[in-house]
Amino acid sequence: MTPFKELQNRINKLQSAMQKNAMGAALIVERANLFYFSGTGQNGHLFVPAEGEPVLVVKKSLTRAQQESALDHIIPFLGWETLVNLIKENINPSAPIGLEMDVLPANLYFRYQEKMPNYRLVDISNIIRQIRSIKSDYEIGQMKEAALISKSVFNHARDIIKEGMAEVELAGHLEFHARTLGHQGAVRMRGFNQELYYGHILTGENAAIISFFDGPTGGTGLNPSFPQGAGAMAIRKNEPILIDFVSVLRGYMVDQTRIFCLGSPPLHLLEAHRQAIGIKKTLAETGKPGIKCSDLFAKASEMAIKAGLANHFMGYVEKVNFIGHGVGIELDELPVIAPGYDQPLVEGMVFALEPKFIFPSEGTVGIEDTFLVGPDGLIQLTEFDDEMQEL
Repeated sequence: MTPFKELQNRINKLQSAMQKNAMGAALIVERANLFYFSGTGQNGHLFVPAEGEPVLVVKKSLTRAQQESALDHIIPFLGWETLVNLIKENINPSAPIGLEMDVLPANLYFRYQEKMPNYRLVDISNIIRQIRSIKSDYEIGQMKEAALISKSVFNHARDIIKEGMAEVELAGHLEFHARTLGHQGAVRMRGFNQELYYGHILTGENAAIISFFDGPTGGTGLNPSFPQGAGAMAIRKNEPILIDFVSVLRGYMVDQTRIFCLGSPPLHLLEAHRQAIGIKKTLAETGKPGIKCSDLFAKASEMAIKAGLANHFMGYVEKVNFIGHGVGIELDELPVIAPGYDQPLVEGMVFALEPKFIFPSEGTVGIEDTFLVGPDGLIQLTEFDDEMQEL
């Protein structure tokens, strides 16, 4: 259970931001945000006034919400009038109400308009995302424990990979191993139509196949309804095996990638992998509070160009325009290490750095680790040997 003091600190930050922006209240319904501010993922609304105590209005399950949340005020949802009356009793119509408009379904927004015609509805999603981007000691502790699962998964991979094994078979073994260690299974993503099942476990040319997924790798998947991730491709000697695995414990995740190979891959892939390690190490040394995210991306791009690998950096033809992304309760949090994203690093941010090089018909090489922005620089949370694992 998320401690009451932790929830209180988060709500205090939200209320302070609402007061600065002259908002009267926030209505939080998206599950990741609901869990963050209330400690439960049950179906409900969290009403947070700019001043005063929050109220969790639960549709299902009230009993479980009362067991899981440390908040004091948890009441049943008895129809829309429950929310409407709560708002009328606490909020003046001149004060806007903040909604999570980056993820809120349109029909729910129209329902709010219908039920609260006298109130102005405004977007509070960026405020919430900025608050969530700075992790507390409690959150960092959860992520450090998730990193232990990740390390165990990669050690297990080293023991079980064999020639002829299908990607999906390897994925199943690694996923089972992670579940026995407490992995919750679900990997939450905020982006519309973005979804992921544990990660990408891909071998050879399949690791260079693109998909809808907003990442440098895709893979075929098993069918067009979920066209990414592990498929039926068999592991062969001297081909790189990409294991990009998201470990999630008690809601909090870390993201990590390592490359394995039965034998040795072609020399140009080994060299590209070495360059990826160099980029990660350079950015880890460069990244400090105050450094702009866009400057980190520029440094990585410069190194890829200098190595003669610009055409393969973070994709081939259809590239992704970032090299790092925030992680926490969702996989695509702030900050984003990307051009044009001039947000400076702030102590307490946690993000994954993933310099990768994609070679059509050959595969993907590269590395990924999750880092915490400490007072003096980046602190690596995920641990495993950086070198390609030649088995």
